[in-house]
Amino acid sequence: MQNKLTRAALAIMLTVAAPITSMVHAQEAVVAAEDKEALFTSTDPQLNANKQVVYRIMRDLLEANHWDLADELLTERYIQHNPAVPSGRDTVVNFFTQVLKTEPTPIPAKLQTPVVFVTAEGDLVTVATVRVEQEPQDPTKTYTTTWYDTWRIVDGKADEHWDAAVK
Repeated sequence: MQNKLTRAALAIMLTVAAPITSMVHAQEAVVAAEDKEALFTSTDPQLNANKQVVYRIMRDLLEANHWDLADELLTERYIQHNPAVPSGRDTVVNFFTQVLKTEPTPIPAKLQTPVVFVTAEGDLVTVATVRVEQEPQDPTKTYTTTWYDTWRIVDGKADEHWDAAVK
């Protein structure tokens, strides 16, 4: 009798687990928005200004490596919540220019980063971007996920930053 119950319980578990297992492997790709520039605008003047600061951080600093413009976009105290980069504008600039040894390139007319969405509320602006990761079970394959960056804007400059980085 116990064998029949155990087999029945196992059959039920496998029936329930099969769709869950296939859901884990079935994933909708994360896709960038068609009009990224529109995401960095708002009818609210303050939110629009905050989004424009973040747009320039992403395009001018992070994409084109024009860290000579950092004083226009980052406060001196720039608080960094990324475990790999210490706080302070000068420290962040040093990290990108001396540690990573990035070289300036022409600032593109439009942002190149694949942006999914931008949200702004009060002094915070969050940008979600497409991130491509290697499939752990099969290194020859990749999948997409979402990366998040959030900046707090104070007096027209980013004063604080959060992202999903781990050590």
